[in-house]
Amino acid sequence: MRIKSRIIRDTLLLTAMQLFLDTASLFLNSFIAKRLGAEATGILTLTGSFIGFAGIISNGNAYLCTSRLISEELGKKEGSPEKVLVYGIKLCLMLSLGVSAFIILFSDKICKSFFSGADMADMIRAMPIALIAGAVSSCFKGYFNAVRKPAINVAGDIGEFVIRSGVIVLSALEQNSHTEHMICEIMMRGIITGNIFLLLFLGSAYIMSKKKKRNKCSINFRKYITTAFPIMGGGILTAALSSTNDALIPICLRQNGNTVSQALSDFGIFEAIVIPALFFPSVILCSISGIIVSESARASASGNRKRIVELTERITKYTLIFAIFISAVLIRFGHYIGEMLGGGALAGTIITQTAPIIPFIYMEIVLEALIKGTGQQAFSSLNYFAEYAVRISAVLIFVPMIGFNGIVISYYSSNIIGNTSRFIRLARTTGMKPRLFGNIIIPAVYSFLTMNFWEVFIHIRDDKNYFVQIICFVALWGMSYLLMLGLLGKIKAKSIKRPLSFVHN
Repeated sequence: MRIKSRIIRDTLLLTAMQLFLDTASLFLNSFIAKRLGAEATGILTLTGSFIGFAGIISNGNAYLCTSRLISEELGKKEGSPEKVLVYGIKLCLMLSLGVSAFIILFSDKICKSFFSGADMADMIRAMPIALIAGAVSSCFKGYFNAVRKPAINVAGDIGEFVIRSGVIVLSALEQNSHTEHMICEIMMRGIITGNIFLLLFLGSAYIMSKKKKRNKCSINFRKYITTAFPIMGGGILTAALSSTNDALIPICLRQNGNTVSQALSDFGIFEAIVIPALFFPSVILCSISGIIVSESARASASGNRKRIVELTERITKYTLIFAIFISAVLIRFGHYIGEMLGGGALAGTIITQTAPIIPFIYMEIVLEALIKGTGQQAFSSLNYFAEYAVRISAVLIFVPMIGFNGIVISYYSSNIIGNTSRFIRLARTTGMKPRLFGNIIIPAVYSFLTMNFWEVFIHIRDDKNYFVQIICFVALWGMSYLLMLGLLGKIKAKSIKRPLSFVHN
């Protein structure tokens, strides 16, 4: 029996949620900076970074692990996804309790290493509550993603953010002194309250929606661990390499002759303006990536090779059509966007220079989801290691020689090598047929043809209304781009309604 795909609906829901959370986070950060001062923002960032690192270790990338393995179990005729969830929670409890014990035992040393002193040891010792609640919540989120109930996750995430933000705002309004201890206490209080709410909400939703089927699980706890560890290792490795790369950039900029202040300022522009500008349009792809993991895992577990090929071909096709247009927009208007976001000429120049690599960057999001969904975690980890090795090497070699342009070279080299490797891997393992001319060259030609067409009628003037002018231009450009692709047959009417309607019962 053929059923309607829920992917478009789920993607729109997740995208709307992510946009809401991103926008709300900006307002929260603005409030913190105004109420507690710029120094408080730095302290909160440092505290959040430490908690985030501890969270990665304590939950073992539980969302991705449980989502993929439960999806595989659902692909079996007589599977038991509930038992897989129990395995996930059991492993998370083991990891989070181990990390919690370490934090409690070495809280004084942690304070001296990461903060100004040991007076915040009591705050550090409260972290296990947040870590354990967050780890178990990640398992429930993976379960609901696998069984195609993203609305529950959306409600939980929004509720967690509202609770956490409310606690932080109210606590900040109550305080008159802004000491380091007080700032960390406010943040920890908000995180603990938010994570407890999320755990209770998701746990209650699971109990109410749980089915009473008691089928035999196809894997045992030992098999779950051996399958989950490569996924966990990949996440930890990626986080470590990314942090190393970020730490090296200001150092290498100083070697090029920049002062400490200038190096940090330029790096801040890159991280706070250039990267968000490049990645903001990819919100929809980030939303759909979790669904892709689930869908590809089901197809892989059921041995439906045809479905995997169709899934891969459709995902890559529509991602490239979208990414090539975004790349063209940023090439044309990157200098305006950089200045509009407050990064000045430097941000505009870097956005324009980096825009051509966007198709590779966006393809990574969906290709990684397909690779992990089909159980190729070992390749994923190895490829990430190679990609960051190239990126870090480029930073070490080129940034001291040519400054900021060395960062652009590092992004080009690492993304082209890493994502070409991913694409070749999927083509070989799934048997899909690469259509480079139809999926890359034709959309690129049509994007620039339609841009030049509207350039004849609309001239962007550098005045106070130029932002509105750009929005109108891009809207008309985008509609004509889709129309031309539709006339060519790259986008069909049915596909526009349900471009990913590949899911069958």
